[in-house]
Amino acid sequence: MPRPGFNICLGPDSVLLKEHIEALLAAHSPGAAPESASFWEKHVFWADEPLEDRFWEKLTQQGLFDQPRAVILRQAQHKLLEQNGGLQKISAALGRGSEQIWPFLCFEVPYEKGKIKIPPAVQKLQCVSFAKKHGWYREIPPLDSRSLKKFVSKEAAALGLRLADADLETLSSCMPPDAGAIKLEMAKVALACPDRRLTEEALSMLEAAREMDIFAFLQGLQSGKNPGAVWGKFMQDQVSYDDAGLFAFLGMLQREARILWGLLAGEQVALPSFLVQSKTALARSLGFGKLARVWDFALAADKGVKTGEHSPKQAFEILIANLFQLFRK
Repeated sequence: MPRPGFNICLGPDSVLLKEHIEALLAAHSPGAAPESASFWEKHVFWADEPLEDRFWEKLTQQGLFDQPRAVILRQAQHKLLEQNGGLQKISAALGRGSEQIWPFLCFEVPYEKGKIKIPPAVQKLQCVSFAKKHGWYREIPPLDSRSLKKFVSKEAAALGLRLADADLETLSSCMPPDAGAIKLEMAKVALACPDRRLTEEALSMLEAAREMDIFAFLQGLQSGKNPGAVWGKFMQDQVSYDDAGLFAFLGMLQREARILWGLLAGEQVALPSFLVQSKTALARSLGFGKLARVWDFALAADKGVKTGEHSPKQAFEILIANLFQLFRK
C-alpha cells in the first residue's frame, strides 16, 4: 500500500498521537518492523510559537540525496497558526506532495461529550477534507475503561512483566486515563519487580503512590456543595488524623495550589492533557488572592503541629474550617 501524502491526527492525548505516528512510520519503512521507523528522519515543530524558516524548509524543500523525513507539527490548533493565514499556507504546501517528505499535523484538542472538539478554522481547511477522502485523517479518543486495560497490558508486555488477569484488573484500576502517566507508573512497577513477576509489594507501592484527590476536594468546595459531604467523601480511605496524614495532606494541598497558580499565571505546567482544561477553569474562578490564602492556611497548620500548639486532629479541623470559610466568600 502506498504511503499517505500527509496525515492529520486529532486527539487530547499526545502519547497516543505519537504512538499512532510511530506505527505509520514503521509500516511504511523497509522491513515494516517497529524499529524501522528510524528509517524516517523525524523533525518536530510546535505551533504554540512562531514557525521559523526552518519549518517551511523541512516541509517543502528536498535535496537529491536527502534521507526521507517526517515533518511533525504539534499543537497545530494553536491560535498563532491561524494568524496571517498560517493554516491555509500549510494546507497549500501539503497539496504539492513529495516522496521524500511526509508531513503530520497534530491537533491536540479536547474530547467533549464523546467527540473530538475540532476548531472551526480546522474544519474548513482543504487539506482536512482531502485527508478524510483518502483515509489520511484520524481522530484518536482518550483512553476509556476498555482501551486503558489494553494499554496497560501492552505496556506490561513491552516491559517484560507477566500479569495474571487479576493483576491486570488491579493495575488498570490504579491508572489515570492518560497514556503518559500510565507509562511512568508502569516503569516504576517494572523496577520494583526484578524477576518480572508482579509482587504484592509492587502493588502496595502503587496503591500508596496514588494521590489524594485534592483537586476534586477543591472543586467541591468551590462549587458550593454541602461542606460536610465534600469533606466526608474526601476523607473516606484517603487520609488519617495523625502526623503522617496531616503532612501528606498539606504537601498535596500546596502542590495543587502551585499547579493552579502556574496555570493562572499562564505558565507551561506539566499535566496530563485531560486535566488542563478543568484545572485552568478552577484556577481562574479562585484567583490569586484565594490561592495565596490556601498557602497561608497550610503553613499555619504545619506550624501549629510542629510547635505543639495543636494536635494533628485540631490542625486538620482548623485548616478545613478556614478553607470552607474562604471558599464561601
